[in-house]
Amino acid sequence: MSLYSRYIGPKIVSCLCAMDDIAAERERVIPLACGVVLEIGMGPGLNLQFYNPLNVTKVIGVDPNDAFLHLGETRHRNSPVPLEIVRAPAEALPLRDVSIDTAVITYTLCSVDDPEQALKEIRRVLKPEGRVLFLEHGLSPEEDVARWQYRLNPIWRSLAVGCNLTRPVAKLLQQAGFSIQDMEEYYLGGAPRVIGFHCRGIAQAG
Repeated sequence: MSLYSRYIGPKIVSCLCAMDDIAAERERVIPLACGVVLEIGMGPGLNLQFYNPLNVTKVIGVDPNDAFLHLGETRHRNSPVPLEIVRAPAEALPLRDVSIDTAVITYTLCSVDDPEQALKEIRRVLKPEGRVLFLEHGLSPEEDVARWQYRLNPIWRSLAVGCNLTRPVAKLLQQAGFSIQDMEEYYLGGAPRVIGFHCRGIAQAG
């Protein structure tokens, strides 16, 4: 791992993901979580402040990246809900089948190595009535925007420590067997369109 990937890149990405506009998006999604929650890509713990302790029994935060987890140590310690950190990839969750009430995926599908496998693992551990709350940026349906996303993706992926601009979020969820119950697709105000296309919603195992 390069010095940039270990020290500089994670700080830059964490700062971007903590911006007010992004925090406002998180606040629209995270309070919907309930029961035992699996959060993929816990990293610096930017979602923790938005969990409702009256509804959440426990959060299991999964992340294989020590650099990102290190940035969130203070937030982890001060979590308003019980928190367990699991250092593991999303593609191989060390959790029992049907043990999770809510899965939370925020700004994570863009950077996991194998999003299809990660979503299959989430489906495996989710209870039949469980929900996936997702908030992701990804591939725009507009051809002109998507063309630039593909062009810029190699550069962006290097600068943003593995983040991709070209992941088709809704398609990935559906291919993994989830049915989308509610979804809004939009461009985040103030962000360049190549990085600003967002999907926010709720899915269940189909």
